[in-house]
Formats: sequence, C-alpha cells, structure tokens
Amino acid sequence: MCKGGHVKKVFLTGKPGVGKTTAVKKLIEVIPYEVAGFYTEEIREKGERVGFRLITTWGESFVFAHVDIEGPKVSKYGVDTKVLERVIDHLALPNQEILLIDEIGKMELLSGKFVRWMEKVLTSNKKIIGTVPIRSKHPLVEKIRRTYPVWEVTPTNREAIPFKILDYIK
Repeated sequence: MCKGGHVKKVFLTGKPGVGKTTAVKKLIEVIPYEVAGFYTEEIREKGERVGFRLITTWGESFVFAHVDIEGPKVSKYGVDTKVLERVIDHLALPNQEILLIDEIGKMELLSGKFVRWMEKVLTSNKKIIGTVPIRSKHPLVEKIRRTYPVWEVTPTNREAIPFKILDYIK
C-alpha cells in the first residue's frame, strides 16, 4: 500500500521554470493509459508573458489567465475560473484511468468548485498525477504534501521523471 491509500497518486513540485509541465507533456506521450486532464502553458506576445493557456488532453485550449481579463487577479493576470470549471465538469466522466492536473496552483485555487472537486478526487479510486507549487500555504496543497508522494523536479532529474512516474503507477 502506498502512502495515502491503495490507489497511486503522485505529485510533482519544483521551482518555476524547472520543467514540471515539460515532464507532464512527455509523460502524456509515453504513458500507455487513458489520461484525462490539463496542463498550462504561457502565452507570450512580443517576447513578454501576458497570460496562461489551459490545454486539455483531449485537444482543447482556453485562455485561462491574461493581463486583459477582468476578474480575480494573481499577480498582473486576471483569471477566468469558469474556463477551469468547464474543464473539470468534463473530467467528472468516469472512463479515464488517470487524471492529470497541472497545476494545483494559485490561479486554480481561486475556484471554490475546483478545490471541492480536488478534495473529492483525492479520496476517489482514480490514479492522479499532478503538480503543486514548491511554496504554498493553501490547505489543499498542504494536505497533498502530507498525504501523497511529492517529488521535486530539478534540472538533473527532469528527463527521467516521466519514466519514474510510469514505473510508480504501474
């Protein structure tokens, strides 16, 4: 039995820009299971970061946070929590073997619906691969750190992490 119950759940953390999302995208390429979820990517204009796009494993892409969005702010970015909430409604479908959640960070945690959904899936029999910020005092992130394996991604291990995850969840 693994820490946190019978069903394998693992989370990645690391400094911003270290390669957590890159590792997650590589994992999507090599994993032989049905994976459903999302990851986030920067939106850049003229070399400057202006927001973040939420990209689903089923091929949809949404502007999730942007300097031009009105609404709750994280740093200079307005966050459209409805985008995330529509995606998690899709993830409520029972047929996925593994949930991928990149990331459980400040922007995502602005959504009460997302927090409640995460609390529910953490106690489910779903395998979960997620990312969490290296520093966060949010109760949900602290609970994840106490309950489940959290591996730090570094420049020296980031290439191997997708394969380590694959071995772990088999």
